[in-house]
Amino acid sequence: MQNSLQQGQKAIVLFSGGLDSTTTLALAKSQGYDCYALSVRYGQRHSTELEAAERIARLLNVTEHRTFEIDLSMFGGSALTDPAVQVPDHPAQGIPVTYVPARNTVFLSVALAWAEVIHARDIFIGVNAVDYSGYPDCRPEYVEAYQDMANLATRDAVEGHELTIHAPLVSLSKSEIIQLGHELGVDYSLTVSCYSADVQGRACGKCDACRFRKQGFAEAGIDDPTRYN
Repeated sequence: MQNSLQQGQKAIVLFSGGLDSTTTLALAKSQGYDCYALSVRYGQRHSTELEAAERIARLLNVTEHRTFEIDLSMFGGSALTDPAVQVPDHPAQGIPVTYVPARNTVFLSVALAWAEVIHARDIFIGVNAVDYSGYPDCRPEYVEAYQDMANLATRDAVEGHELTIHAPLVSLSKSEIIQLGHELGVDYSLTVSCYSADVQGRACGKCDACRFRKQGFAEAGIDDPTRYN
């Protein structure tokens, strides 16, 4: 049985406090992993998602929750880290301005460092390549390539303890993710996905993240508990 095999096995779960990462955390917990949740304050437009992450991590009783600070806004280049760039309220052509350069590579590297310290052999990340905004670092081939690199770069792997990077949502639609979370008992009213959420955590209802979220709940036939402005 999968749960018994993984019971007590340490895993780092990258955790933003959004819909996808919360579903990923709940899934890892359901599989028996001893979860260490890792959030990142990277200079994003608002801190409400991190506040949500703190609340959800406590509710899901993770072993430890840490928030790492690295200011990607010093480089800018994204509507999420540069106040001079507006978050679009309509679908973009190509990769949108909400893409944060190298974000998942940076996040996975931080997770990898923590995994080595606590001798965790599993990292979970909630990337999705179906209902998403076309970000290059959300594709399965990216996750596979990063895992290959990680197993070349770390002492644990060289000594025979290879790392697995899990992206359990990568091939699911947003509605399938929501259905999975619903089955796991996830309270989506606690999550924050919006790129432009206000200080109360209310969503704009217009950005890509909100559009995919709304569409996902509608297609799943589940009431959307999101608080919109």
